Amino acid sequence: MWDALIRRARRWMRPRAPEPLPVQLDRHRIYVLPTAGGLFFAGLIGAMLLTALNFNNNPGLLLALLLAGAAHTSLLAAHLQLSGLRVEAIAAEPVPAGTPLHLRLALAESDGRPRIGVQIACGDVTTTVSLTGGSVTAELALATDRRGLLPLPRLTLSSIQPLGLVRAWAYVWPAQQLLVYPAAEPHAPPLPLPTNLQGLPQPERLGEDVHHLRDYRPGDAPRLIAWKPSARHETLLVRDAEQPRGGELVLDWQHTAGLPYEQRIRRLARWVEMAEQAGLRYGLRLPAQPPIPVGQGDAHRHRCLRALALLPQEALP
Repeated sequence: MWDALIRRARRWMRPRAPEPLPVQLDRHRIYVLPTAGGLFFAGLIGAMLLTALNFNNNPGLLLALLLAGAAHTSLLAAHLQLSGLRVEAIAAEPVPAGTPLHLRLALAESDGRPRIGVQIACGDVTTTVSLTGGSVTAELALATDRRGLLPLPRLTLSSIQPLGLVRAWAYVWPAQQLLVYPAAEPHAPPLPLPTNLQGLPQPERLGEDVHHLRDYRPGDAPRLIAWKPSARHETLLVRDAEQPRGGELVLDWQHTAGLPYEQRIRRLARWVEMAEQAGLRYGLRLPAQPPIPVGQGDAHRHRCLRALALLPQEALP
């Protein structure tokens, strides 16, 4: 019942809908309530006032009033910790589903007041930053459990400074979605071969020049060890017997026929990673979408993984 009451109250708190950035916090969207320590302190001051009035103790009355003034000043100071604070931008690099998404928030202030111990929370994940002038970037690690666009929930900015007697907080609800790649299949089969062998990577024999050799790795066949160069360099060197000259292939949705829908997406994501690591030029063909032409590089990899991530959650006919 208490949780339901809190959820109902939050629906009336500003902002009530996602909003574009940047956002500056003002007095209309900052809320202040006493903490548990603040309630105890208020009860203590009340008891001191009653005792001082009952016994006509002027020093006790003066002390109680001084403490009450300090508590009131801490309320204003906590409010000023957030007032004028500006959330300028939010960004995150796409990650595969199941990997924490590192959310970065750019905070700034323009009035020159230092902000110490500002807490930023997104669900159960929290971090604390301090602004002593200019701007600062905070980072939150958000859990991801599914591919696609991840809408951001309300972010809570709060502070209990300077005395911990009250808590001031405000909400920021960015109208922004973050991309989550599909999780790649852990044990995918090798890349499919092109239908025409003209695009197949061709092996190239290498000699025993130094630039054709690499350091020995456990599991390398003894026949690949270049003994003479190894003796000259006093370390085991292994001959790279073959090296692909390059090649092109198209990763087609039909290559994964017979698999469950989500597993088809995960396998294509793994093949995109494998093709990129192998230095191949590759394209992607998905149902109900224009084909992605052959390419290579980080931008091309992102384009392919984004297309896979944005496929509908339900199986296509």
